[in-house]
Amino acid sequence: MDAKELYERLRKIQEPKGYFFNKDMEITMALMESLITCKERLGYMACPCRLANGDLESDRDIICPCVYREQDVAEYGACFCGLYVSREFNDGTIDKRIVPERRPPEKILL
Repeated sequence: MDAKELYERLRKIQEPKGYFFNKDMEITMALMESLITCKERLGYMACPCRLANGDLESDRDIICPCVYREQDVAEYGACFCGLYVSREFNDGTIDKRIVPERRPPEKILL
């Protein structure tokens, strides 16, 4: 599967739930490629903006879409990566702010 195929497959699932891909296609397609790379390396699509440790159970919270996405999009209009966004984010009707890392420190690999 290539990035465009993954984009279309996920778009059909996520848009009805109110989650949209960032309209900046350069960012979005780069993140799609990263998801594909994670799937090839790890066997699952870990968040491309976080360091996965390769253990499915430990990484379960960062399998894309991660468990933090809902709160991030509700509060900031975008997830940590900026892949999933609200309609308002794409329309430019909300201020774009940096989304903080919500993952607990003990789960973040250093």
